[in-house]
Amino acid sequence: MQPYCLELSGPFACFTRPEMKVERVSYDVITPSAARACFEAILWKPAMRWQVHKIEVLRPIRWINLRRNEVASVVSTRNMEVTMRSGSGDLGLYVEDDRQQRAGLFLRDVTYRIHAHMNVLPGAAPDNPTIKFQGMFERRASKGQCVNQPYLGCREFAASFRLVTNLAAEPVPIPETRDLGFMLYDLDFANPQDPTPRFFRARLENGVINIPAWDSEEVRG
Repeated sequence: MQPYCLELSGPFACFTRPEMKVERVSYDVITPSAARACFEAILWKPAMRWQVHKIEVLRPIRWINLRRNEVASVVSTRNMEVTMRSGSGDLGLYVEDDRQQRAGLFLRDVTYRIHAHMNVLPGAAPDNPTIKFQGMFERRASKGQCVNQPYLGCREFAASFRLVTNLAAEPVPIPETRDLGFMLYDLDFANPQDPTPRFFRARLENGVINIPAWDSEEVRG
């Protein structure tokens, strides 16, 4: 498996803790699922999956409190079904009538190095070899190309990215070690109608978080 490394950075980030019901409060560092999504923003195919195995924190963990305007609701599935059947309807959300302010505890001035590798699924067609996908990813990442803009937890927090090819020339992670507690790993889509969140115990060791394998005992449902 060919490992790849991306450097991600941005002025703001929010990797929301699921236990916070109303206000947005970020984890201390990027989650594996958010890191995976950044790789998928550059290259994703139905025949492949990205596996993140290490996160390096390159800047001190800093926080900022912000209040933002958000809409309080989403378009209901029922209204969409009725509109599709009838051929007409109002699916708009009127921001002025549905606006609310929410406070958030976000990260600021973040930079990470994400290490991951791609897995081509066993049932992939013969014309989808691993080397083909690797070449596509390398070309896109080296040129700064992506299918959609990678983001740091929230879509409004766009991430700049860079393919790292020479780790020896890169700066070292921050010299910080501490327990980060249980962190969201990813969603289990074994049942597509009811995805299940899975967690792992994250620990920052000299600025590095080692991510266990998805099927390891450290990952809990």
